[in-house]
Amino acid sequence: MTWAQRYDPLGSAFWSTLVAALPIVVLLGSLAWLQVKAPLAALAGLMVALAVAILAMAMPVSMALTTAAFGAAYGILPIGWIVLNVVFLYQLVERRGLLDALRQGVAGLTDDPRLQLLLVAFSFGAFMEGAAGFGTPVAVTGGILIALGFKPLQASGLSLIANTAPVAFGALGTPIIALQGVTGLDLHQLSAMVGHQLPVFSVLVPFWLVWAYAGWRGMLQVWPAVLVAGVTFAVPQYLMATLHGPWLVDIVAAACSMACLVTFLRFWKPAGAAARRDREAAMLNPSHREAAMQPKRSLAWLPWIVLTILVFAWGTPTLKAALNGLSAPRFPVPGLHNLVERAPPVVATLTPEPAVFTLNWLSATGTAILLTALVTALLLRYGLRELATTWLSALRRARASLITIALMLSLGYVTRYSGEDAVLGLAFAHTGILYPFFGTMLGWLGVALTGSDTSSNVLFGSLQTITARQLGLDPVLMAAANSSGGVMGKMIDAQSIVVAGTVTHADGQEGTILRFVFFHSVALASLVGLLVMLQAYVI
Repeated sequence: MTWAQRYDPLGSAFWSTLVAALPIVVLLGSLAWLQVKAPLAALAGLMVALAVAILAMAMPVSMALTTAAFGAAYGILPIGWIVLNVVFLYQLVERRGLLDALRQGVAGLTDDPRLQLLLVAFSFGAFMEGAAGFGTPVAVTGGILIALGFKPLQASGLSLIANTAPVAFGALGTPIIALQGVTGLDLHQLSAMVGHQLPVFSVLVPFWLVWAYAGWRGMLQVWPAVLVAGVTFAVPQYLMATLHGPWLVDIVAAACSMACLVTFLRFWKPAGAAARRDREAAMLNPSHREAAMQPKRSLAWLPWIVLTILVFAWGTPTLKAALNGLSAPRFPVPGLHNLVERAPPVVATLTPEPAVFTLNWLSATGTAILLTALVTALLLRYGLRELATTWLSALRRARASLITIALMLSLGYVTRYSGEDAVLGLAFAHTGILYPFFGTMLGWLGVALTGSDTSSNVLFGSLQTITARQLGLDPVLMAAANSSGGVMGKMIDAQSIVVAGTVTHADGQEGTILRFVFFHSVALASLVGLLVMLQAYVI
């Protein structure tokens, strides 16, 4: 028996929208203002979402509960699987003292934390986003920033701010490919349009990132390096997205940014860099300590090099398809698969929502990270007993976060399958001439709700094109705006915040992290909205 979503269940657009917003208000309010621990905040949000789905949206109880279980399963695999294995890898290198060696290795390139932030969080993080996505860059760069001496809350918040401009082309272009699938628009046109929007922010975000860390004066002191990092990312991003397509945009752009920034730093140093190096040398002075650290320093980069190679390989369509062919059983969710129907005006005609859980553990990015950890353990000569102890320690460390992520995804799936998200989306669609701005903010809301630019594009892509045609706007522009606006919501989605908090040892401070990044998220999303307004009516 099918069930069609209803988008005005209370007979009043205002009250229906208000009720649909309750789960998000409860979740974010509990985290940011009531300072409730993340698992309890997620549980409260989920309970409210289920109540709204069953009582207001009239979703059958069995469907609502099945949807919650489906979301929890997706939270564990692939998202939780990434978090667990990143923590495992981090503890392996930490126990052998390689994090100190890594810090000194990065300090050999630059001892300025502002420039380290650019290199690690922005440039290297963009590469990890392009290769893997799904929370991997925040998890990896957050851990490296901690090793470089950043405070836990700083490492968490700054990793989230940095992981914005590359997100639309993450995981080898998956968000744009998904957007094309639900809209039927030309893939290259969508890629090119996003490529005309995000490069502006690829230049802006590095400046914003350093400003958030060091203030206006601190940012101005290193502006040449910031400009190099941003421009050498933005130009390849524009060219690849426009001339080639969405697949390798982040990989090429991030590689250019890293190479150019490292080269630039060999010839340029910010004021005061020499004195800072002298102080650090004095602190580390004993030559025997330096000699003892040298072998470790040669190994310090190895785990991250192996991680980059394996994660990139795992993301390629050929290997992913091969691994899925070996082991990726698909399970249509009984009582849910194709039984929920999206209805006009969100879609053109009644459209069944698939609900298939793919147990793709072999091709999951977390498995590539686990393999990296095992290779690292072999190189560092871990015994089986110590290896097992370290993995169990990682599991204990990550268990609260795994529960939280499962609850967060449950909440996201309930809002999606019950139609609560669509009610919120339709409220944005009634903004008339201001729709280019609010349509962009709809993409931001979608990512904040689902934790994924891909999911937001699947969720609202069709609505964006339908509304654009009704208002006489370019559907390609508004579909692309959904993805470009969505990237700024990535830093406030609860899933990313939990991942960042877990890896950077900031567990239990998710509310503080949310308060830190919320302004940056809204401000940057608003700037994307203004750019889309200019594209719609001026450019």
